Amino acid sequence: MTGNPTPDYAATARNLMRRAISAALATAQADAQGHPYGSLVTVTCDTDASPILLFSELADHTRNLARDSRASLLFDAAAGLKNPQTGGRVSVQGRIEKTTDVRHRRRFLARHPSAAAYAGFGDFHFYRMAVDRAHYVGGFGKTEWIDGADLLFDGKIAAAIAEAETDVIGHMNKDHVDSLAAYANRLLGRRGKRWKMIGVDPEGVDLSLSGKPARLDFDSPVGNRQALRDKLVELAGTAEGRPENL
Repeated sequence: MTGNPTPDYAATARNLMRRAISAALATAQADAQGHPYGSLVTVTCDTDASPILLFSELADHTRNLARDSRASLLFDAAAGLKNPQTGGRVSVQGRIEKTTDVRHRRRFLARHPSAAAYAGFGDFHFYRMAVDRAHYVGGFGKTEWIDGADLLFDGKIAAAIAEAETDVIGHMNKDHVDSLAAYANRLLGRRGKRWKMIGVDPEGVDLSLSGKPARLDFDSPVGNRQALRDKLVELAGTAEGRPENL
């Protein structure tokens, strides 16, 4: 084989989204002028990478969405870079609607535990973006428009992992605390021993220590519960064979 393989911008963009804890939300102002309105919002992703959010009805962006559900979310990986424009970013376009799915609530609060203090207030609701398309920028000459169906992970596989998620998280946090610490210490170079698993998806796991998340990506996606279990066992073995990377 000759030449360079085509970059998988969809997977790269999805990874950027999965790692994010916040994004810039753009909505159309709900007035006669309809100017673009930007907001900083906290976010997490579903197992297929669909963005999940928590809004108050009193917020201007929520009022804007009630009139026009079209919106965009800008995710970026520019923090700490001397030139922020060299960092990857993806602008995700779609429609944001309320969701009552208990999984979405659990996923969001697991990533943003401080939000539990107000998530139950009457004016707060969870929302999910139905993705239409996205524009990924990975630096000079690295740009691509991505169809929503290509950006999101395969729905059937994502649903299978979602079905197993609660059981897997409970089992790991109860019986494999040492393995979780090894993932963080030896594979990610993160300090601390009381790491918890807060999410799993076909492409990796999300860990947290004192409310601060860490992402551990798989070397290849998993397609079902058994494959997920096998991957976690494999990672534990890999971690145990390495010195602490601190």
